[in-house]
Amino acid sequence: MSRYRGPRLKLIRRLKNLPGFVGRSKIPNLGEFRIATDQSASRKISQFCVRLEAKQRLRFNYGLTERQLLNYVRVARKARGSTGQVLLQLLEMRLDNVIFHLGLASTVPAARQLVNHRHILVNSCVVDIPSYRCKPKDIITVRNRPTSYNASRNKFTGGDKTPDYLTIFLSEDDKPTGLVNCIANRESVNLNINELLVVEYYSRKA
Repeated sequence: MSRYRGPRLKLIRRLKNLPGFVGRSKIPNLGEFRIATDQSASRKISQFCVRLEAKQRLRFNYGLTERQLLNYVRVARKARGSTGQVLLQLLEMRLDNVIFHLGLASTVPAARQLVNHRHILVNSCVVDIPSYRCKPKDIITVRNRPTSYNASRNKFTGGDKTPDYLTIFLSEDDKPTGLVNCIANRESVNLNINELLVVEYYSRKA
């Protein structure tokens, strides 16, 4: 499994708000870089650069490699409906992203680590695949709460932060439990992005 190990602040300054990459409550203050941003905005940006930036924002927000994102685009092209919306649905229903939205992890990479370390149960079964596609009525719980710092600290993240397709509550044994209500829709995606630009970027590859 590959993960990004480069400079995080430089990436955030270039791609702006990435809630899955830095967390919803830990977005750094970029006011000191306002001058550099204004100077870069005065330059002419090509259409390829616009599409590349959209692709990079989607990739780093969900913590995907280039090959993984390309495979998701190919699957979305074969499905019914809008390719861009289907792509976002596939990414939103990933297990690591669901754990992040439930508040059991501060970021998507942290959620992926919980899954890889076998701390997560889906329908009472251990799942250690971060790309596992959640389905409606799936019940997600934490297997070992004492070793899962984020799970024990953030039992509830607040109703305004949890998407409509997810529900989090405490089970009878006082463990945070998540329920997948339905398939994610476009309105529940907390990322300012034009998914059609990503589809157009991969139009020659997918």
